[in-house]
Amino acid sequence: MRACTGCHGENGRAEGDVYFPRIAGKPAGYLYNQLRNFRDGRRNYSLMTGMVAFLSDSYLQEIAAHFSGLDLPYPSPSPMTLTAAQQTQARTLVQQGDSRRQIAACTECHGSALTGLAPHVPGLLGLPRDYINAQLGAWKTGQRHARAPDCMADVAKALRTEEVALVSSWLASQTLPLHTHAVTRLSAPAGIHKRPVCGSAPELAQGRP
Repeated sequence: MRACTGCHGENGRAEGDVYFPRIAGKPAGYLYNQLRNFRDGRRNYSLMTGMVAFLSDSYLQEIAAHFSGLDLPYPSPSPMTLTAAQQTQARTLVQQGDSRRQIAACTECHGSALTGLAPHVPGLLGLPRDYINAQLGAWKTGQRHARAPDCMADVAKALRTEEVALVSSWLASQTLPLHTHAVTRLSAPAGIHKRPVCGSAPELAQGRP
């Protein structure tokens, strides 16, 4: 697993002002899906693609299980750089979405505390702003894909470019809750009439509350 820590930091913690995401403690199903996405061409990053190109599913599952099982503290969040009005706009999108534009709130799938839903939905806190911004941008421009139906692509494409930047900055500056683990159940949808159906997260496709 040491090859992973060259970019993702010791034990996958990704501390400091870095671009690469934290992988320690992420849900195993999510990490496994992303490793397969890099291997199978749904995500494109040459370093990752080269590392996993010839690895078997069983080996990718071992990698995912290893990093998922690491229960380590998170670094301090980034300083808030948004104005009060921008914070309100970003918070509204994250917690309520925009039903007029069919944009689901982040909390509908990633949990009310944004720590993720086991086993396939990742937490959104504790990630670098530039990384979040880049991934939303990649979905928006079609450079990143997930298994159909690709709910994140739908959300990202509906967001305006300036909204992507606001949401990324707001998420990166949020303090994590005391309980940082992914939840196993979600509350009933509130901001939208129906929770998105995501091919990469069967628990959402099944409408599990």
